[in-house]
Amino acid sequence: MPERATPVFTTRRDGERGIRTPKTAELVARKLRSMIVDGELAAGDHLPNEAELMELFSVSRPTLREAIRVLEAERLVEVRRGSRSGAKVCVPGPEVVARPASLLLELSGATVADVYRALEAIEPAAARLLAEEGDDAAFDELEQFVDEVVPAEYASGHFGRATARFHLRMVQLSGSPTLALVAGMVHEIFERNHVAFAREHLETDSAQHESNYKLFVRSQRRFIKLLRARDGSGAFTHWQKHMVVARQFVMLGREDLRVQDLLD
Repeated sequence: MPERATPVFTTRRDGERGIRTPKTAELVARKLRSMIVDGELAAGDHLPNEAELMELFSVSRPTLREAIRVLEAERLVEVRRGSRSGAKVCVPGPEVVARPASLLLELSGATVADVYRALEAIEPAAARLLAEEGDDAAFDELEQFVDEVVPAEYASGHFGRATARFHLRMVQLSGSPTLALVAGMVHEIFERNHVAFAREHLETDSAQHESNYKLFVRSQRRFIKLLRARDGSGAFTHWQKHMVVARQFVMLGREDLRVQDLLD
């Protein structure tokens, strides 16, 4: 049965507060959302058919369909029109909020340098968490990335993409969903700038491009040693310095580059 309606306070035009009782469809959507968040319904599962849900919640078909549309708008379910299997549960990732976040940064006139400064506040904290609370499997994954993926991407001309992926994966492995979400939201901006910078250096100064590659690999291997030593403070300091140096490299001559210019 739908849970009891919780009053929602609203403000009328005259400034006085009113009370709005949530619609039944909102209550049904709230219950289904809770089932997804709590793991009762997992990614890939199909919701019960309409008849079962209508009986379960004691609601009409229009009300149920309105509730499903709410979840579909939130990207929590995927509805294939005409399918007999019903709505399928989805677990959205950072990409769901990445585009709106990028749009807001574009509208605000934010620069790419500002995005980097924000990541300088986020990523060292993730590095500390990873060193203090991460496991050997996470350290092994990052080491394999440096030993295998980075050289392969460098050889194929995609070094910039590899560096951006390493940064994002490090934050994801830190165990903080909040830090991972924020990093994921701006990952496209970070990656596009790294890719553009690496491409420019590859075309205009191959020697400097190779030097940047060697410097990156050396820094990452030092970082992984700090992780394996469980040195949270050392990992924080090292990654903080790494981020500052990286920003100075990739933003040189591009300090006023706007997010809008990069994503257009």
